[in-house]
Amino acid sequence: MLVISSREFRDNQKKYMDLADKNEQIIIQRGKEKAYALTPVGEKDKYFMDPQTMADIQEGIDQYRKGNTTKVDKADFDKLLGL
Repeated sequence: MLVISSREFRDNQKKYMDLADKNEQIIIQRGKEKAYALTPVGEKDKYFMDPQTMADIQEGIDQYRKGNTTKVDKADFDKLLGL
């Protein structure tokens, strides 16, 4: 793990992003109180960063908790999926 200053990161961004791409843990220290982890974001991560996607998922969770669900018998499952 590397701990670097924010100035060091600013001056050598490509170097540290390349290291993060190689799974090196990079911590960027900003002052004495704050620190940030530099981590690559994959395609799956981008999907879950979308506010609308997260709102849709939360709505589904809320509906489930309230009991607003439909039970599907295994025999009907293939039909529903068009298989």
